[in-house]
Amino acid sequence: MRIPLSPIVTDKILELEFSSILHNVEKSGGILALSSEDFWTGGRIAETVARNAAILNAKGIAPGDRVLILHGNTPAFFADLLATWSIGACAICLNPQLTQREVQNIEAFIKPTIALNVEGQTNSKELKVPVTVLANELEHHYSGVDNPIDLDGEALILFTSGTTDIPKGVVHSFRSLMARFALNAQFIEKDDMAVTMSPLPTHFGHGLIGNGLTPLLSGAKLILFPANDVFASAKLGGVIDNHQVTFMSSVPTFWRVVTNLGKPPVQQSLRRIHIGSAPLSATLWKKVIEWTGISEVINMYGITETANWLGGASASHFAPEDGLVGGLWGGEVRIKTETNEIRTTGSGEILIKTPSLMVGYEKQPDLTDKIIQEGWFHTGDIGTVDSQGVIRITGRLKLEINRAGTKIYPEEIEILLDSHPMIQETCVFGIPDSVAGELVGVAVSLVGTATIDVNDIRQWCLQRITREKVPEHWHVLQDLPKNDRGKVDRIAITSTCINKIRIGAS
Repeated sequence: MRIPLSPIVTDKILELEFSSILHNVEKSGGILALSSEDFWTGGRIAETVARNAAILNAKGIAPGDRVLILHGNTPAFFADLLATWSIGACAICLNPQLTQREVQNIEAFIKPTIALNVEGQTNSKELKVPVTVLANELEHHYSGVDNPIDLDGEALILFTSGTTDIPKGVVHSFRSLMARFALNAQFIEKDDMAVTMSPLPTHFGHGLIGNGLTPLLSGAKLILFPANDVFASAKLGGVIDNHQVTFMSSVPTFWRVVTNLGKPPVQQSLRRIHIGSAPLSATLWKKVIEWTGISEVINMYGITETANWLGGASASHFAPEDGLVGGLWGGEVRIKTETNEIRTTGSGEILIKTPSLMVGYEKQPDLTDKIIQEGWFHTGDIGTVDSQGVIRITGRLKLEINRAGTKIYPEEIEILLDSHPMIQETCVFGIPDSVAGELVGVAVSLVGTATIDVNDIRQWCLQRITREKVPEHWHVLQDLPKNDRGKVDRIAITSTCINKIRIGAS
């Protein structure tokens, strides 16, 4: 596999990247939504984008305005998004499953100029801004933005938390997004993405930027697989064969279901797999390699704040290893040690400098200044960087459990337990304790009809990790709840299990 040098990301490169968007979409293989069998050719997408941009322009939407997009996971979503960008406006992409109250909360916080929806979607009632279904509007003529796109203008806001209280909105500029697309194009072979399938929602950076827009804007055909659908996931192998899928990316939880329940593809169309957004164990990594039949299975490192993918480690170059995420795709990495020294190698908090870094958090300047210091993004990830620039992640600062002064990272224990043959999924969390400060709790779901003896599992753990890291409280659940991104819902699980402990039901 060719690993080219990172490009110098100049304004000219980014302007060319933006100006080529509609051309690339028009020449693409189009978008197919499997849940509805709705297929749009590249030409239809480009025509609809131009039409919708004209309608928005006629409604007075201009560069710098904010456009709330309330639907997703369809060709019409991408047409609305690209139309918004065509006029230099900022798109706010929301989870279509948000309640009306959650949408109203975000509207009050973000203050958009207009909201876009589709027929049948009911979460836009009682909004203060105008709500329109662009497909129902009369056509208008529009010749395009009068001035060149402002690369530093707001382009995208994605919410990572807080839809019911203070939202945490990640704001990206056209510069940061175009930089990420340009860098991704340098590190992913175009042929690998020829037929891309995305099983992730479009309000999620991994699904939207990585597995959606990156291939679409390279001219690929994009297939939208039903997001967070366990039954559909079990049939993935057949879908891959039927559509000759060459590339897809998803989260570890998705692949646990697929490798345990689904029959693998047999027609050998797959060329590349990405896995990211949560820790990947070496055990699951190897299972995916076996299931897909390819070695180009890459553990990706990506954060919404850096426009998703930052780099990755492919099993074609590295032996699968817990926490291994490889080198950066453009940018620089540093380590902040426990003594606050900034080093090029060593262990501590991972700091990143990249041209795809967000502008900041919406209306949270103090948080932005805490996270971005002198151009360095403080990721909150704990790990190591070696002399070759290879990154290994061992935990998250904010998830750290302090058990009588011993720092314990849940990810380390989760990766270990995920390697147990009878355990399907794991979530480790801290439990407040008056003596130790915190104790270690864990919730697990089991493979099929398996049963476990907790004492046996404890002994199994003691043979592999220090006693302080072995969980005191164990909860066996039928399934671990997931959030709207398909990842294990750590907050919900922690709250439920701690409440059980408090009432003596653990």
